[in-house]
Amino acid sequence: MTPLAMAQPPAARVFDQMAREYDDVFTNSSIGRAQRDAVWSVLTHVFHSGDHVLELNCGTGEDALFLARNGISVTACDASEQMIQIASGRLRKEAPGASVQFNLLPTERIHELQHVTKFDGAFSNFSGLNCVSDLKETAEDLATLLSPGAPLLACLSTRFCLWELLWFALHGNFRKAFRRCTGHATAKVGEFTVDVYYPTVRQLKTLFSPSFVLRSCSGVGVTVPPSYVGAWIRDHPKLLRMLRTIDKAISSYPGIRVLGDHVLLHFERVQL
Repeated sequence: MTPLAMAQPPAARVFDQMAREYDDVFTNSSIGRAQRDAVWSVLTHVFHSGDHVLELNCGTGEDALFLARNGISVTACDASEQMIQIASGRLRKEAPGASVQFNLLPTERIHELQHVTKFDGAFSNFSGLNCVSDLKETAEDLATLLSPGAPLLACLSTRFCLWELLWFALHGNFRKAFRRCTGHATAKVGEFTVDVYYPTVRQLKTLFSPSFVLRSCSGVGVTVPPSYVGAWIRDHPKLLRMLRTIDKAISSYPGIRVLGDHVLLHFERVQL
């Protein structure tokens, strides 16, 4: 690990509190596995053995270790010191020889990364970019770090999640049902609060231009529910298997793909 001295942003303090339970609550849950597998199926088509990939908001290192098992070198960053500590421990235990470097570095400061050669691609999974207030600046920073033609995969929470609207409305919690719809909400974990932004695909396309062009997008968790439905879905494993199958079939349909829990965007660095 290469820790860089910094003042922790609010989001980092929130994720510090979540770090110890994150893998149990999401990574290793049936819903978390279903949603991550959907993302991984795209990763293995976009990134290739021998690539050097930059990962933002790496969390506990699950995706970085997966990429390493596929012969990909990873420079992985996160603002949460606790997340980086867990990820580094997993690296030592699970894949001590893997070409992975974990860095304590928030997305807002990725311009501080120093590399002789540019990255072959970049990746951010599961809503880390939803906690960044200025994605235009992030896009500009990534443009200086990626090679021309390099892919950028970004998985963000959507503005309109059909599961969330129905689930909380049926439970009479209309504030939570519609919390994403304005494009901005606050999340409170313990004593800390973090701003969460929900840009539309059209807004993201504009924010990442002109350095990046959007090649494709697909829904993640269109029929597979969000993680907070986990307690209920555990009693219905056959239903979850069916929902995963449906997700694969419809996740790329225009209109439908933006109604899931997340959307996965495939950008490409514009040729210079």
